[in-house]
Order: sequence, then structure tokens, then C-alpha cells
Amino acid sequence: MSTARNGEIEIVYETFGMDGDPALILLHGLGSSMLVWPEEMCAGFVDRGFFVLRMDHRDSGLSTVLPDGARYTLEDMAGDAVAVLDAAGCGRAIVCGYSLGGMVAQAAAAACGERVAGLVSISSHTGEPGVGDPTPEALAALKAPPAATVEAQIESDLAGYRIWSSPDWRNEQAEREYLERSYRRAWHPGASERQFKAAARSGSRADALRSLDVPTLVIHGSADPLITPDAGRRTAELVPGAEYVEIEGMGHDLPPQVWAPMISAVTALSARIAW
Repeated sequence: MSTARNGEIEIVYETFGMDGDPALILLHGLGSSMLVWPEEMCAGFVDRGFFVLRMDHRDSGLSTVLPDGARYTLEDMAGDAVAVLDAAGCGRAIVCGYSLGGMVAQAAAAACGERVAGLVSISSHTGEPGVGDPTPEALAALKAPPAATVEAQIESDLAGYRIWSSPDWRNEQAEREYLERSYRRAWHPGASERQFKAAARSGSRADALRSLDVPTLVIHGSADPLITPDAGRRTAELVPGAEYVEIEGMGHDLPPQVWAPMISAVTALSARIAW
């Protein structure tokens, strides 16, 4: 593990592969951590020639946890990702984000374009009202209050996974093991609410996305009830020249069954970049 600093914020990150290969930084979703990107998936990217970085957002994992009432934006979180690139000695990188991480990746491409060699937005949206709205059941599960214990939090999270995970590829034992591993590492009740508010505070990115001039890949699952596929289609529609890949049967998760097509699509994106 290594650390980077963005002002008073300390960001923990980890790298895989050979420094000097094309860099790929992976940004996780709301209320999770870098462990969302399994080591096996990172190794798959390394096998395709990438230098992979995964990081804990602020208010996540082992990075700085802010006090109740702290205010920040997606652009601030994008600055954290750039600080990681600086610390790792990476001038440019493909910035790949999942869910909330996709929003941070979009913000990074808009605000720090010279550092973003390519943009990958997975299971994410544009911030526009009425786009990608969750089903009522998924929204209720997302807004469940923090539990009082880790054990109760795991059960609450699993209840959400039963709603939005890929229906034909669920492995509840694997999900439980992931949650136990994540919460043994770090548990920050209420921190995800600050991340949620950061996304809401940042508003629509439609105009910024229209102005991007960066190779872009948008991936979404056809069975995602938390951020519905119209959000992915809208993102690809807005970014000039973006490629859109919709994975049949994928929900709002990253099961092993989707790793190969994702790795292949990101590798194809990298081939379009003048490194």
C-alpha cells in the first residue's frame, strides 16, 4: 500500500504491474473501497499490458475519513485521483470508474483533461435529473440508514445486493466474504452519505461531457435497477465519439462473468490512444 496527499486528504492506493506501462486507475463506487476491484481482475488488466492503480476514495477504506457535515464535490474527488497519479509518477492514465467512481472519472476528464488519456464510465450516469433513475425498491435499499454493527451492516448490504446484483450470476457466499473482508479492513458508518451528497451537489455534467475530446468507453448492464441502462446510453450519446457496450444480464455489480468483456473493451480503448 502507498499513500498520496491532496491538501489535507490522504489517499491510500495500490499498484499492480510494471511502472512505465500504460496506466489505468480504477475508481470504486459509493460506500465501498478499492476491494471492489478484485486482485484477479487487476491481474487480468496487467496481463494486457497495463500498470494498474486502485485507490480508496476519501471517506472510504483506509483513506481520510471526514467529519459529519464535511462538504466536497466530485471535482474534489477527481483531484484525489490526480494526486494518486502524481504520487505514482504517472503523467497520464485511462481513468476507469464504476458507479460513483464513473462520475468521478467523468469529472476528472472534464477538469483535468491533460491527465486523462482515456475515460471509462461503468454503471454510472451524467447527473441529469430523470436519467438513470433507480427503481423504487433499489432506491429504498440504497437509502437504508447505517446499521449499528458490522454484522447488521453486512445483512443490510446483502439485502441490497439481492435487488441490484446480476440476477443470473449472484454468488451470495462470495458477496458475504467480500463484505466481511471489506468491513474488517475499514467500516465508516455514515461516510457514504457524504459521498452521495457530493454527487448530488455536483449536478449535471451534460455540458462538460459534450465538450470532451478524449477516447471514451461507456459500459452498462442491461439488468441494472440502481442506475438504469438509459444512463449509460445517455453518457455515450453526450461524449463525442464514445463507444457504448451494454452487457446482457449484468446488474449493478462486477461479477467474474463480466471481467473478460470489460478487460477486452478497455484494451481496445487503449489501442486508440497515442501513448
